Amino acid sequence: MKAKYQSTATAQSIVKILILLAVIIVYSWAWEGLKVDLKSLKDSGGYIADFVSRLFPPDLTILDVAWEKLLETIQMSLWGTTIGAIISLPIAVLSANNLVPWWVRWVANFIQNAVRSIPSIILGLLFVAATGLGAPAGTLALGIYTVGYLGKFYQTAIESVDRYSLEALQVSGASWFQIAQYGVMPQVLPLLLGYTLYMFEYNIRAASVLGVVGAGGIGFELVNYIRGFEYNKATTMMLVLLVVVTGIDIVSSQLRRSLEQK
Repeated sequence: MKAKYQSTATAQSIVKILILLAVIIVYSWAWEGLKVDLKSLKDSGGYIADFVSRLFPPDLTILDVAWEKLLETIQMSLWGTTIGAIISLPIAVLSANNLVPWWVRWVANFIQNAVRSIPSIILGLLFVAATGLGAPAGTLALGIYTVGYLGKFYQTAIESVDRYSLEALQVSGASWFQIAQYGVMPQVLPLLLGYTLYMFEYNIRAASVLGVVGAGGIGFELVNYIRGFEYNKATTMMLVLLVVVTGIDIVSSQLRRSLEQK
């Protein structure tokens, strides 16, 4: 018995060593692929310090512009998240393995994966080309971008419901829509709301990035200031964005916790 235990422990130790070696090999391969020049990084430290020094002190004379553009960013995120949530829900239902046959799931999952494979900035470029510069392009880009991730979050929540409650409804003769309405939605609604709040919070950051391609919001002004070497004004924009995003993060986290406790 003792020999068997020692043999099992030895086998487990070998497995752990092999896993550790595999991790080291993978990270070494990734590091080699980066082709990092440590000397170049060291020399660039002075340029980075010089750039950072130009960011301060912030120019507070543009606070009114910063708040105006920040409100536009929040509006973009609000509508983009709402549009994405409305589209995501039916796609998530059709992706759930406890509600629909495999061939329906395959199509719905393919749609999610296709959307998720397109970066938000590329979507921004597409909608800027279609609708022109400004917030409408950014809102549509955020809406489609949201589908790729919120749809997956919703799907995971739906697949985690108690299967016995669904079976009970099936036995009682409930239709597919009744099962989805009375068996699934009451269980997953707090999770869905929590995921949606998280996505809204994330989309505010994403909306600021979309300004790089002219899709409106605070990012548009931020990029213009940087391109014009007005770094002090760019700092003001970033600080305003930081304060608001931090505040929204705190409120959103509290709301998510309250939903999870219900």
